Amino acid sequence: MTGNGKVLIIGAGGVGRVVAHKCAQNAGVFTEIRLASRTLTKCQEIQQELPRPIQVARVDADNVPELVALIKDFKPQLIINVALPYQDLTIMDACLKTGVDYLDTANYEPRDEAKFCYRWQWDYQKRFKKAGLMALLGCGFDPGVTNIFCAYAQKHHFDEIHTIDIIDCNAGDHGLPFATNFNPEINIREVTARGRYFDNGQWLETEPLSVHKTFDFPGNIGPKEIYLMYHEELESLAKNIKGVKRIRFWMTFSESYLTHLRVLENVGMTRIDPVNYQGQEIIPLQFLKAILPEPASLGPKTKGKTCIGCLIDGVKDGRKKRYYVYNICDHQEAYRETNSQAISYTTGVPAMIGSMLMLENEWHQPGVFNVEEFDPDPFMKKLSQHGLPWTETFRDIDNEKSASL
Repeated sequence: MTGNGKVLIIGAGGVGRVVAHKCAQNAGVFTEIRLASRTLTKCQEIQQELPRPIQVARVDADNVPELVALIKDFKPQLIINVALPYQDLTIMDACLKTGVDYLDTANYEPRDEAKFCYRWQWDYQKRFKKAGLMALLGCGFDPGVTNIFCAYAQKHHFDEIHTIDIIDCNAGDHGLPFATNFNPEINIREVTARGRYFDNGQWLETEPLSVHKTFDFPGNIGPKEIYLMYHEELESLAKNIKGVKRIRFWMTFSESYLTHLRVLENVGMTRIDPVNYQGQEIIPLQFLKAILPEPASLGPKTKGKTCIGCLIDGVKDGRKKRYYVYNICDHQEAYRETNSQAISYTTGVPAMIGSMLMLENEWHQPGVFNVEEFDPDPFMKKLSQHGLPWTETFRDIDNEKSASL
């Protein structure tokens, strides 16, 4: 099942749509594509948009035997998992049973606990290595490109990296009172969780969204309030960026979003534990997801830009230095190309690039890896080639009072 350039994409949401579009654009690498989801009509809708034929199928990604049967029928070289984070382990199990490489964009989360933790997937290391298979974890934008930005900085611009601040801004506007730009269940679980960051070998926690600052974004976006959160790439970067003293993750939110979220949280609609309603158990957050706008429907409505990057302080040749590397993505441009807004685009393009590097054996080694463990240069080159150009700025901070954000 190796060397045939065939990919099976599991998940037909906004990110799956972008991955399918970008893979279809690169027929020299992705020779055949099959798109599978629990909802076949979503796959068929994407199938009709693409410039070349692809196959579609229905699959329950929670069901290992169903996944195995699908994989054995298609015989792909690689599985691109853009389904829900709850399904990472069943898909990894199916890859082991069928001898196929694996890639995802988000770490596994149990359904009953909002928790970023790579341990469950890192525990597959020996099994993938013994099978001669590769699993690439977190190959979206954040996690993904942000990790690669850090690896690139470590390789080319610093002798020592001291602090990393990952800063994610969505300055887009869809005109709706409240909606999420990706899966509402995953989005709200992330935002309502306690903040957490790495500082001098320790993990420190904060109350949800209690720490915030103003950051002046480039690209005519301007000053926005950024909020400290925990995000999964912090865990792997703390392990893989040697000598780093502090790593934090920040995200912007509109005041309207935060106001609605506080109300929903206060009345219990963001709970992930079951409640009894008319003799049936329902999970409030899943019910809320069902009545909120589908993220894919926001594409034609959303205008503005995203700006995601890494602000890194450290030392080069004995001098303190600040490095900022970032991408700006326009929602409307992303929609014109892939029928998806920039949030999906910035996740889907890196998933395609990571898949391309695996298929071309530029990044390939048996075991389970995070993206920053590989040479960042080929990935950085392909980002600009495939729609996510990046900008870097440098500043000497030897004579400044503070090197912190």
